[in-house]
Amino acid sequence: MKLATFARGNEIAVGVVEGEEIVDLSTADSRLPRDLVTLLEGGPAMFEAALQATRRARRYPLTDVHLEAPVRTPRKFLGLGLSFKSHVAELRAKGIPIAIPPHQVWFNKQVTAVNGPYDPIHLPRSSSQLDYEGELAMVIGRRARHVDRTNAAAVIAGYVVCNDVSVRDWQLRSPTATLGKSFDTHGPIGPWLTTADEVGDPHHLRIRTWVDGELRQDGNTSDFIYSLGEMIEELSSVFTLEPGDILTTGCPAGVGALMDPPRFLTVGQSVRIEVEGLGYIENRVIDEPARPTQSGLAGGGVAKRA
Repeated sequence: MKLATFARGNEIAVGVVEGEEIVDLSTADSRLPRDLVTLLEGGPAMFEAALQATRRARRYPLTDVHLEAPVRTPRKFLGLGLSFKSHVAELRAKGIPIAIPPHQVWFNKQVTAVNGPYDPIHLPRSSSQLDYEGELAMVIGRRARHVDRTNAAAVIAGYVVCNDVSVRDWQLRSPTATLGKSFDTHGPIGPWLTTADEVGDPHHLRIRTWVDGELRQDGNTSDFIYSLGEMIEELSSVFTLEPGDILTTGCPAGVGALMDPPRFLTVGQSVRIEVEGLGYIENRVIDEPARPTQSGLAGGGVAKRA
């Protein structure tokens, strides 16, 4: 299934994307939640109820709704650094003597960075070093601790496209990278959660990023340094993974900061990121507003079809 969170008028609901339409699950079964985290917490029984509801629920054209971030309020939003061989190679090509670390390097993206798949991202008032990172992100489906890598697939609900938007000078201010990864609106995800059963092998997915139509990144998850199972094993050795947690898995070569000269994002530019089989997200850069928008999100716009 392709599970989406969408707004229609003043109502937020969870729906299933089928072709050019979205099925509003709440119109068929009042027991079904209006947020994806609660649906995930319901486990297989809730998924079965959602599947049954698609047969009798009201449908709307995708163009008549606004797609929100599939998971609007995750408990955790984590990113992995230096996870693609090609990204390590481009750092070395710039004369940066970086070695593949002996252990995975994870950082927090604050959950207020979560943004919709087609909503604007802010150029911060405090920096002009705004960069993109096209990534595959996992969404956790059930509580899990001490997961062996060979069993990790069982805890993944599905996958989303993510732009791990990065403010490079702020990223370098702290060894954790958290500050440069956590500005409001700097975590667009979507366009929906594609359940794991529809994805096939997530270790062989093409990832591409365009800026104003110019292809900047063109990689494949077959270039991962760590497998998804290794990522989940590492994290779950430390803390409990919970339904709706977002784990974004790093980016291939082609970031703006490592171009010669660097090519950071500017107001008016549009970043499109596509992951094979998952659709695309596309976000326009705007100046950070004088006043924060609700929940730190940019908002606005209508749904687009992947």
